Amino acid sequence: MTAPRATLVPVIRLDHGCDLPLPSYATPGAAGLDLLAAVGRETPLTLAPGARALVPTGLALALPAGLEGQVRPRSGLALRHGVTILNAPGTIDSDYRGEVSVILINLSDQPFVIERGHRIAQLVVAPIASISWSETGQLPDSVRGAGGFGSTGGYSQDSH
Repeated sequence: MTAPRATLVPVIRLDHGCDLPLPSYATPGAAGLDLLAAVGRETPLTLAPGARALVPTGLALALPAGLEGQVRPRSGLALRHGVTILNAPGTIDSDYRGEVSVILINLSDQPFVIERGHRIAQLVVAPIASISWSETGQLPDSVRGAGGFGSTGGYSQDSH
């Protein structure tokens, strides 16, 4: 079985990211491309415990219509350092042309230093569906119905 043909995505390396490699997949089966921090070489960014920061990647891109970019946390950063993405997943719309940046937050009790080229997030590109609303007086039945949080057998306060 051959791999599907990759979609070409126009990308610009901005001045402050021109020497960094383009995002790439770490392994052939990886779903996400690693995004790198485009902070100054001489000015790393230190995230204090509980602090958040908008970290630049030095990239602008043009996703084709029908696709979105999902900026997701890196599991290793979350596990080892307590650093994650505040608005995970962040969304890059197909009509956005500005710099891709990542809102990182340090949930640990130790400062975390972000250096130039540090892998800070992953970008997953996925198809999206557009919808139109069909206002109605009644929704069709489903097995779940109107059951909300915890209604499918998940966490329940009564289970303690």
